[in-house]
Parts: sequence; C-alpha cells; structure tokens
Amino acid sequence: MQPDTGIIAAAMGLILSGNADLIEIVGLSLRVTLSAVILSCAIGLPLGAAVGAWRFPGRGVLAVLLNALMGLPPVVVGLAVYLMLSASGPFGPLRLLYTPTAMIIAQTILVTPIVAALTRQAIEDLQSEYGEQFASLGVGPVRRLSALLWDARVGLLTVALAGFGRAVAEVGAVMIVGGNINHVTRVMTTTIALETSKGNLQLALALGVVLLGLALVVNAAVMAVRGVSARAAHA
Repeated sequence: MQPDTGIIAAAMGLILSGNADLIEIVGLSLRVTLSAVILSCAIGLPLGAAVGAWRFPGRGVLAVLLNALMGLPPVVVGLAVYLMLSASGPFGPLRLLYTPTAMIIAQTILVTPIVAALTRQAIEDLQSEYGEQFASLGVGPVRRLSALLWDARVGLLTVALAGFGRAVAEVGAVMIVGGNINHVTRVMTTTIALETSKGNLQLALALGVVLLGLALVVNAAVMAVRGVSARAAHA
C-alpha cells in the first residue's frame, strides 16, 4: 500500500490533471443536485411563503409538518421512491429506476421540506413586521405574497444554497434509487463509499476534496449573502 503522502499526491494529481472519470462523476453530481434544488425551490418557495404569509385552517399543523419533514431519513425516502419506481410500483412502466431522474426525484423530496420550512420562517417574520401596513393599504393576499417574496429575496437565496449543500452531500437515497452504476448514476458520495471499500483511496480522496471544496464554496456564499443582506438592512 502507498504511504499516506503518496495517496494524497495521487489524489491531487487526479484533480489537477482533469481525470476523465473524476470530471464525469463531478459533472453528474452537479447536474443531479442542481436539478433537484431547482425543483425543490419551485415547490418549496411558494409553499413555504403561503404558509408564512396567509392564515387558514390547518396552517399550524402544516408548519409543524414541514419542520418535521426537514429530518426525513434519506434511506426511508430512497426506499419509498424505489417502491414507487420499481417494476411492480405505480410508476414502474416509466423505467426511471436506476437513472439520474430517480436520483433527482429522491433529492427533491429530501430538499423541498427544508426549503419550504426555512422560507416559511423568513416570510412569517416579514409578515409580522409588515402585516398591519398591508392591511391598512388593502393589499390582497397574492400581491402581499409577491411583495414578501421580493423583500426576502436575499434570504431566500441563502435558503437555496442550504438546499444545495444538503443535496450534494446525500448518499443513502441516491444509492438506493440510482444503484451507483458506472457511467450512468455514479455520483461523488456513492463513488467515495464504493472506492473506499475497494481500497482505491486515490479516487475516493480526490472526490472527497472536491466535495469539501463545494461545501466550503456554498458556506462562503451563504456568509456573503448574509453580509450583503445585513449591509442592505442598515443602509
């Protein structure tokens, strides 16, 4: 076995040389994750905003449910999606199991409650601040919702980045529904698990470095967005 320094050097060599397998795996990971985040935001932002801005029967229960779903176990989501997409499941004829689409569906289910719950909190805080003003101006519910979403746009970008961070690090659900098939559904997290078990630590470490780099970029972006928001609030 190579010494640790040799493994690190080999891993960095894969990154710096633009290894074809590594680029393919990272590219698929980003495509699946970004697709899931876009879908999650398309569903979660309006849902969370509606729960935060409007008052209706069952609103409290829905808010509690969204918060509870933030902790969905990935393997349970993966199992549920597997059963839905398997040959004996209701969507079996679509043949989506073990495809990137199945992985996107699983990640969307995991990320949407996070986006919706964080959006609800942000919009509810603004609603409590501007609610009386909206009422005095006779602003309708749809216009009020649009105004709150626009006012919270910087904070909601942070929500989207948080969803991306959650999705890109997912392994359990995508392993179940994607199958970790080489050149088809192999993403960073599942490849790290597989290659580590095989003893191919160079590729696993290289992907780990890339994944860590993405996590750092996302967190730096969140901090930057918060900084911009804070400066705008005090301007």
